Amino acid sequence: RMSAVKGAVLSLLLDAYQRRDKVGLVTFRGKEAEVALPPTSSVDAAASRLEALPTGGRTPLAAGLLKAHDVLRVERLRDPSRRPLLVVVTDGRATGGPEPVALAGRAGRLHRSEGTASVVVDCESGYVRLGLAGELARELGGTAVTLDELRADSIAGLVKDVTAAGRAA
Repeated sequence: RMSAVKGAVLSLLLDAYQRRDKVGLVTFRGKEAEVALPPTSSVDAAASRLEALPTGGRTPLAAGLLKAHDVLRVERLRDPSRRPLLVVVTDGRATGGPEPVALAGRAGRLHRSEGTASVVVDCESGYVRLGLAGELARELGGTAVTLDELRADSIAGLVKDVTAAGRAA
């Protein structure tokens, strides 16, 4: 499953490179979130960081969203003409810290209040599906897609649709 996630994100990176966009990578795992890759136009750097990305453990989703907010705030100051797109790859099961789901929702609403276009790639699997990634997409005011819906040939179209919707709002 994780290789499918990494493949989908790599396709997003390649699309961003072709559009001369910058890509950054914020990871959240264990107890904290970190900027694994500051915004860059180097798809090679992004791909190598993505390949080495560890998985498993607790999910401090709110911390990841807040760290992404900090990164996007700096990028907006550097270039106000840029329109950021936040892509969150998660099953939505926030498990880090006290009241993790509520905190993730609040962090999502912060992004929405600033007009950040967003896509949540729902990588939840198994028979019992809680739909938390879809709820996060609603909090973000963004679009939710399942990993199964996200095919390499549709990623460019999805990014185009989401960024166009963000400009219209």
